[in-house]
Amino acid sequence: MRRARAQAGFSLLELLVAFAIMGVAIGLMYRATGASARQAGDAARAQQAVLLAESLLASRDSVPPQGWQAEGRNGDFAWQVRSAPYPTPTGRNQPAAVPLHEDGQEGERARYVAIQTLLPQNAGEAP
Repeated sequence: MRRARAQAGFSLLELLVAFAIMGVAIGLMYRATGASARQAGDAARAQQAVLLAESLLASRDSVPPQGWQAEGRNGDFAWQVRSAPYPTPTGRNQPAAVPLHEDGQEGERARYVAIQTLLPQNAGEAP
């Protein structure tokens, strides 16, 4: 008769194993959620840095013959712009080319954004 009675509930060992599994699963979910939130924040900062760099380079239509060297800070971002003459093809069969300068912009920190573009030299001025 005693064997006919069904066991009700879980044993203490089964409960401990269930809680251990649940704790590990919650810890993994927490780490995954934290990593994705951190990556979203990093992506937003990178986007802000790119917008700042593009706005700096778009602020000039042309570059003086001596080049464009500037640096500064904008909020949390440090920036610098350096330009150098860009070689253009010359020769008898080549049309006259406008002298170009290669501009680069990058931050001073370990994480930085580098953008390069070509801007014409100021009209009427020779290198």
